[in-house]
Amino acid sequence: MTESFHRSGEYENPYEGQQQAPVNPEWPPPPAYAPAHAPHPKKRGRGPLALIAAVAIVAAAIGGGTAYGIQELTGNDTVASSSTSTTVVPSSQKGTVAGVAKAVSPSIVEISATSNAGSSTGSGVIITGGGEIVTNNHVISGASQIKATTSDGKSYTAKVVGTDSKKDLALIKLENASGLKAATLGDSAGIQVGDQVVAIGSPEGLSGTVTSGIVSALDRDVTVPTEDDQGQGQQWGQGQGQGGDQWPFEFGGRQFNGDTGSDTTTYKALQTDASLNPGNSGGALIDMNGNIIGINSAMYSPAGQASSSADAGSVGLGFAIPINTVKADLAKLRAGSTD
Repeated sequence: MTESFHRSGEYENPYEGQQQAPVNPEWPPPPAYAPAHAPHPKKRGRGPLALIAAVAIVAAAIGGGTAYGIQELTGNDTVASSSTSTTVVPSSQKGTVAGVAKAVSPSIVEISATSNAGSSTGSGVIITGGGEIVTNNHVISGASQIKATTSDGKSYTAKVVGTDSKKDLALIKLENASGLKAATLGDSAGIQVGDQVVAIGSPEGLSGTVTSGIVSALDRDVTVPTEDDQGQGQQWGQGQGQGGDQWPFEFGGRQFNGDTGSDTTTYKALQTDASLNPGNSGGALIDMNGNIIGINSAMYSPAGQASSSADAGSVGLGFAIPINTVKADLAKLRAGSTD
């Protein structure tokens, strides 16, 4: 897995993809009723067509910020969701790694989880302004205390809302948080092999680290344990101080970084050559428009055959849970699932 370990003792936009109506220079628009001297036309209600026209004009005015604007108008706890054509990166930096990093970094947090076995570091993605954060289940599994630090250095205590070990997903909520910048969730069904992507997370505790690459493959079967087998000496992340600390992980019929054990789950993952290292788990895989298309979750390392993962590092084989899987699971997580 890809988080550090240190041992211690949808409102989806319904108009997305439609051609936007040009902004009428005449404002306010002409009255919807006929002049007094003209014959009275049949009465027409201001129904869906009027609403569509109004939304189209607003969309034309705010451009690429459509999804974000709708999120702000519909409430602090509404998840911004869009197709991959929505652009949250400023037009002057569209298609650049720098533009993606600047736009999305405020929506990525570093997560520190503490348990009786020690502490681990991972990453998370802010999905609502009120502090809901999606991360990997293995980042917070078994934790007695969770803290999250935003890109501006503010630290919050977090509580687990729901978990789904079969998909390696978890939803946590920051306490006393408001006004945070939520990420826009894209559409992983539209991703193609070769698409450029950016990864943001906290590898080895280096918060806000940005790497880039491409989508290398789709629908890779990745197998991970459903629980943190702390009693057997298998720990998520890169252990320090004692041998045998591993991130169990299986891919292509082979096991890496230790035995995954008998209680495992397999999910379809996006493969990327963007550099992922311990600590990237739970962080974001992002398209060049600034939409989240995956939650980084695992990495292959040639150190996987060794008894210790202390020398593990990225070799360009990283894996992310598709964001459509996350969106489909969100209601379950919000309802307090503990699967």
